Amino acid sequence: MSSAKLTFPQPPARPGESPDFSLLDIPAAGLLEVPPLDVTSDDCADYARGLIRVLDDDGQAVGPWADYAKTLGDDIWMTGLRDMAMMRAIDARLLNAQRQGKTSFYLQCTGEEAIGGGFQRQLAKTDMNFPTYRQQSLLVAADYPLEALMGQLYSNSFDPLEGRQLPIMHSARDYGFFSISGNLGTQFVQAVGWAMANALTGNDQIAAGWIGDGATASNDFNAALLSASTYQPPVVLNIVNNQWAISTYTGVASGKAKTYAQRARGYGIPALRVDGNDYLAVAAVSHWAVARARAGHGPVVIEWFTYRAAGHSTSDDPSGYRPKDEAAAWPLGDPFTRLKDYVIARGLWSEERHTQMKAEVLDHVTTVQKAVEAGGTMTSPKPMSRTAVFEGVYAEMPWHLRQQRQDAGF
Repeated sequence: MSSAKLTFPQPPARPGESPDFSLLDIPAAGLLEVPPLDVTSDDCADYARGLIRVLDDDGQAVGPWADYAKTLGDDIWMTGLRDMAMMRAIDARLLNAQRQGKTSFYLQCTGEEAIGGGFQRQLAKTDMNFPTYRQQSLLVAADYPLEALMGQLYSNSFDPLEGRQLPIMHSARDYGFFSISGNLGTQFVQAVGWAMANALTGNDQIAAGWIGDGATASNDFNAALLSASTYQPPVVLNIVNNQWAISTYTGVASGKAKTYAQRARGYGIPALRVDGNDYLAVAAVSHWAVARARAGHGPVVIEWFTYRAAGHSTSDDPSGYRPKDEAAAWPLGDPFTRLKDYVIARGLWSEERHTQMKAEVLDHVTTVQKAVEAGGTMTSPKPMSRTAVFEGVYAEMPWHLRQQRQDAGF
C-alpha cells in the first residue's frame, strides 16, 4: 500500500485560539547592505530570504538602509504621516458609508498604508502603476482629487468613470493609476507589457505592477516573470504578502518556498523582501528600485511583508477564519504608529501636532464626503446622464448603438 499523503497548509491559529506568530523568522533591523543598482539575481539570495528593516524594535533607524533613507530628507516622513492619516480617515468613513447602505462595496487597506504611500512618493508623474483593489494609498500619495476618489465609490455625478467600474476599481491614467481588473494577476502581465512598450519608445517612464500573495498562484504571475526575465523591461513588480487571500492562508499560495521573493529569483530576476510596516524601509527600497529600473538595469521584484488588519472586503467577516485579535498581535506593529513614534523621537513631531493633524485630515475627508454624497447615494439616488451608457466604448458609435439610443428616446 502506498504511503503517499497530501499536505494541507494550515494558519498558525484559528478563531477562538491565541494568535501565534512564533514560527515567523524576523531578522533584526539593519543587517542588510544597500546593493548596487545593477545587482544580479545570483547576488540577491540574502535579500530574498531575509527582511530589509530600518526601524528596530526600539523605533531607532539603524543600518545601511537607514543611511540611505536619510538621503531622502526629513520632509518625506511628515508627508508619509499625512498620507497614512488620510488613508485611515477615508477607510473609516467609507466603511461606515457602506454599512449605512450608501454605497455597495468597499475594501480597506488598513495596516498596508505605508506600502502604497511610500512607494508612490518615489515615482515620477509619468510612471504607471498597475494596482490591485487595495492600493487606494497610491492615489492618496499621488494627490488624486478626493472628490473623484469618493465619487467613483458612490458611482454618482462625481464619478469620472460614470459608474462603469465596480466601486474600488479606480482608473486614473493622469495620476499613474491603470484601470483595475478584478482578476488581479492580469496587472502583472500588463505592467510588464507597458514597460516593454516604453523601452521600445525610448522614454524615461517605468511601470510598477502589484499583486497579492494569493494571486501569485495564478498563471499570469508566472507569465509576467518569464517575460520580464526575458526582455528586461523597466518594471518594479510588487508582491504584497499580507498573510491572507480572502480567507485562504498565505501558505497555500507560497507552497514550500520560504518567501515569495525567492520564487522570483527562480526566473533570474533580482528580488528583495521588505518590512512593509516600516515606512522608512518602504521609502528607501522604493527609491532604490525605481532608480534601478529607470537606469536600465531591468526588472526587480519586491515582496512587501505585512498584515491585512481589516477584512478582505465589506463582504468578508475575518472572525470566521482567524483570531479576532490577530492583527493586534502582528509582530511588526502598525506602520502609522511606528512612523509617528520615530519622528517624535527625532524631535520632528509631537503628540499634540499629531492629534491636530489627524483631526484636520478627518475634518477635510468628512467635508468632502458630505459634498460627494449630495451627488447621490444608494439610499438617496440621483440620476446621472441617461446617454452615458451609450458612450465611451467606441471611438465612433456603431449603428446599433445609435439605434438603441434613438429607441430609448435620447
